Amino acid sequence: MSLSLSGGLGKKVRRGLLLASALLLLLPTAPGLRPAAAAGSIQAAVKTVKVSGKNFTVRTVRIPKGTPVTVGLAKHQVGQTEAFASMIKSYKAEAAINGAFFNSYGGPADPYGTLIVKGQIAHIGRYGTTIGFRKDGTAVMDTLRPSLTGKVTGADGKPRSWYATFVNRTPDAGANNSILFTPDRGSKVGFSGGIAVTVDGGVVTHKGVNADAAIPKQGFVLVFSGKEKGMADRFEIGSSVQWSVTYTNQAGKQLDWSGVQTAVGAGPRLVTDGKVTLNAKAEGFNDQKILTASAARSGIAILPDGSLLLATVNGATMSQWASIMKALGAKQAMNLDGGASSGLYGGGKMLTPAGRLLSNTLVFGSQVLK
Repeated sequence: MSLSLSGGLGKKVRRGLLLASALLLLLPTAPGLRPAAAAGSIQAAVKTVKVSGKNFTVRTVRIPKGTPVTVGLAKHQVGQTEAFASMIKSYKAEAAINGAFFNSYGGPADPYGTLIVKGQIAHIGRYGTTIGFRKDGTAVMDTLRPSLTGKVTGADGKPRSWYATFVNRTPDAGANNSILFTPDRGSKVGFSGGIAVTVDGGVVTHKGVNADAAIPKQGFVLVFSGKEKGMADRFEIGSSVQWSVTYTNQAGKQLDWSGVQTAVGAGPRLVTDGKVTLNAKAEGFNDQKILTASAARSGIAILPDGSLLLATVNGATMSQWASIMKALGAKQAMNLDGGASSGLYGGGKMLTPAGRLLSNTLVFGSQVLK
């Protein structure tokens, strides 16, 4: 039934209805009656998904498209570890999930996957799949393979090329490497050995044997070791230095990731355009923990509307994990580090507590970039 009112009486009734509605909004919500979640809010949920005849309990956090995101680094440095809860607090995160694989069994806690922090490469990985986030909140996913090259120009005005094999990574003993260290590594490179070239404000300011060289806040340090030491001869004090990163995928196709501000690499890819596309070996994975074993898993999906889904599950094979992500509505999805590293936070709750200190995370919320 509909009711139509006009004239002065209608105006009085409408004013009365508006006043009554306002009063109702001021009343406390009765127990068991919760307001619907506001559109655009971070939402946590526990879901049951049946795959291969087995029910899996999946903890999820849905993130609206455009929510600020960055890489949460342990102690705000590449190569450190910190408790998951402590990292969440440090970044004032409203949602978080563990990120790239890292060395958690002794030695430097360096990550293995690619990391991009505030638009700058913070670590290079050459396997698996990477998720990236542009300034406009758009998420992209691909088999990212970064390549870092540069030029150094001395007093003669002739530019000479150079390259870095890794970024912010401790070299293996006896390895032949040229490694770039940025302020994301901290105040120092973290080890001794090799030849260190210090560049501050785009100019070479020091060159010598590396004794845990200090990293300038407005510059970087290049450390050359093994057979790559000869490359250090191209750098003279006072020379100008530039570098850039190019991105291709595993097939060698060049990718435009220039606008990506945040990225974490792990893998393997689970879902592509709504279909399961798991092929871990093709992405460079050989560990049976990835190929065949059941374990705790963490993953991230891009949903058809551009929002994100963070998820964790216990006791799933990678094949089951891919099917679970598809069942959750993923358009694109990838695996993150798992096992004892698996951790998920959202809705003000620790949904999956990490079983070890972590090296890096993805953190979301209005304060994470401040």
